[in-house]
Amino acid sequence: MGLTDLAAGLRAAGVTIYSTGGTRSHLENSGIEVEDVANYTGFPEMLDGRVKTLHPRIFAGILARRDREDHLETIAEHDIEPFDLVVVNLYPFAATASRAGVSREECIEQIDIGGPSLVRAAAKNQNDVAIATSPEQYSEIIEQLQSIGGTTAELRKQLAAEAFDHTASYDRAIADYLQGETVSGEFPQTMHVTLRRKTQLRYGENPHQRAALYSDRNDRSANLVSARQISGKELSYNNLLDLDAALEIVRGFANPAASVIKHNNPCGAATATTLVEAVTSAMAGDPLSAFGSVIGINRTVDLATAEFLCEPGLFIEAIVAPDFEASAVGLLTTRPRWKENVRLMQVGRLDSDPSKLARRFISGGMLVQDADCMSSSSLQWKTVTETPVDKELWDDISFGWEMVRHVKSNAIVLAKDTSLVGVGAGQMSRVDSVEIAIDKAGERCEGSILASDAFFPFPDSIEAAAKAGVVAIIQPGGSRRDNEVIAACDQFEIPMVFTGRRHFKH
Repeated sequence: MGLTDLAAGLRAAGVTIYSTGGTRSHLENSGIEVEDVANYTGFPEMLDGRVKTLHPRIFAGILARRDREDHLETIAEHDIEPFDLVVVNLYPFAATASRAGVSREECIEQIDIGGPSLVRAAAKNQNDVAIATSPEQYSEIIEQLQSIGGTTAELRKQLAAEAFDHTASYDRAIADYLQGETVSGEFPQTMHVTLRRKTQLRYGENPHQRAALYSDRNDRSANLVSARQISGKELSYNNLLDLDAALEIVRGFANPAASVIKHNNPCGAATATTLVEAVTSAMAGDPLSAFGSVIGINRTVDLATAEFLCEPGLFIEAIVAPDFEASAVGLLTTRPRWKENVRLMQVGRLDSDPSKLARRFISGGMLVQDADCMSSSSLQWKTVTETPVDKELWDDISFGWEMVRHVKSNAIVLAKDTSLVGVGAGQMSRVDSVEIAIDKAGERCEGSILASDAFFPFPDSIEAAAKAGVVAIIQPGGSRRDNEVIAACDQFEIPMVFTGRRHFKH
């Protein structure tokens, strides 16, 4: 229901409508009778519309309490109408400020003064006045007006709460904009996170935990919260966490890429010249763990990829991708087990930048850091061993270094042919992660490269890697025993690259 529909419903119920400027003209052009606020107040609009409703005849009519005889006598003495409903659409400050190339002057002119004042006045007097700040509220207001001749106290209370939330978000957007002009390259002095509940989830990480999904309206990147679900049953809390991790991995690759996530860690990932090759290689990374996984893809899912995913023996919980070809959707949604279970999530183009800040709540507050959104430039990398890196290994080394930042620390990945072949994640010692990755890779360890998210404190990991057939290592360096680790690599003729940057993920 739009504003014209609301106004028509109000007039049909015999309500007198007062309005200003463009809104009044719009309603009159739609054939709706409207009283001009300027005629009512006896004071013209001025200062290019900056002053329209800021008048005692307006605010006294909103703020007068109906249970106070002195209030009623005062407004009667001054011939002031008591208002029962206030409808306000604030100037679009946030939308204006987010436009490319918008000037500061344009933004400042979109700071509403009278609108928030009207909203706050009506919300304060919620015992007697209803306040509408969103078209989503219009239908219920009209329904109650038609059924009981007014609004219920319960609805007015609800509308008042939503109104103060609305003005708080509005003022927050203005404050953030102005603060952004004065604080450059620093974390802001205050940080307010405004989220709106999008849906209640079936449960959280476990069935005994309640959960809900909230959206950040300021995040305009491709993301799971704003994605369109094409098919499948409702997403779970864990699905959303894993899909977000899957999307974050493939977002960083220029070539067709796929990631396979299980319990928030990649158990498979690959890049290739075609999407179906990337998906096939990613699923082969750890086929056992891939059962019941979620998949992230950085290209439109085509028919060939859909046909591979529908092969017998594969079970996938969900897929997130920029888009899906109609033929792929047709295939994926007609297979019985896919139609009933597998969620297809369309997020749109991945070329928009993700958030540059990473936020994490802890008891009593929130941690904020720069997002670990890119690997260090290969121009800063240094081969520290006497054994040089073979030219054909650089693609795998770069792939491994990109992947290791997505694995929980202590993190070790083994990569071969720009595919993940082994992962060791979340262990308390680095050598344990190395041994797990080697065990996962099995025979594929032969000829692979190893990437570590932090330095090796001892050469024992190098010895295990050499025995398994690893042919190159990339790691940050920085240990007191770097010389021992480098010497171990030279002993086994394994080249080692230092990046000078670690990638812990806790």
